[in-house]
Amino acid sequence: MALVIKNNSNWLQVQRYWELLRVLVMRNLKVRYRGSLLGVYWSLLNPLIMTGLYSAIFGTTFASYYGNSILNYILAAFTGLVVINFFSSSTSQALSSVVGNGALLNKIRLPVSVFPVSMVAANIFQFTVGAFPLLAIITFINSKSVINVLALFFPCLALALVSTGVGFLVSALYVFFRDLPYFYELVVFVLWISSPVFYPAAIVPPQVKPFLVLNPLTPIIESLRQITLSGNFPDLSLIWGGLLGGIIMLSLGWVCFQLWRHQFMDLL
Repeated sequence: MALVIKNNSNWLQVQRYWELLRVLVMRNLKVRYRGSLLGVYWSLLNPLIMTGLYSAIFGTTFASYYGNSILNYILAAFTGLVVINFFSSSTSQALSSVVGNGALLNKIRLPVSVFPVSMVAANIFQFTVGAFPLLAIITFINSKSVINVLALFFPCLALALVSTGVGFLVSALYVFFRDLPYFYELVVFVLWISSPVFYPAAIVPPQVKPFLVLNPLTPIIESLRQITLSGNFPDLSLIWGGLLGGIIMLSLGWVCFQLWRHQFMDLL
């Protein structure tokens, strides 16, 4: 009997968490795009514009690394920008989510972790209806394979795991260090410049490459490009590398968040 009651209690907590997450995601999207003409599709406009800019500047120079095709470079730059934009926007929004809801947390007992998760989830929704269909179309045109289209799920999942883990970490740190957003802008820039977004990974000097392995976004970008542009069967080593990095970052972020959570209410 006790086991049944405990299972029912756990299930009710999961249902409550899911319902709260759904409400917060809807609130985030409504507030963000209230009165907006394009709505969630504004998130697609930035990588498209930046892709055009990078292609105009670097397209001719780096086309040789993509089969002497400027079109392939354009698609490669777009995939890299989609990844870095998703990471930057979701983690930056998650950073202030706990502190921004401090007044609510002081009035109502809520699971604190739902706030950074809701920010990442809102960006996942934007990605699902915006960039992902375009990536799926590009993949199918290049590979003519449904397997490659389905394989897109794995680097995207890895990206969501990395972003959620970093979201947990920075949202917890911001409770203690209120000048963190200024430092985090520098961190995002370093991750952006050390990721093969607008340049091919092949041009990176051998002595620098070991340091780039520490960047969890690099295998995700490389896996997404391989699936989308090569037309070959998905490279399982790249997929597993991205997923492993995602699991590590999620675990690290979750552990830190749980260790520091008991101190939040004294500082909010």
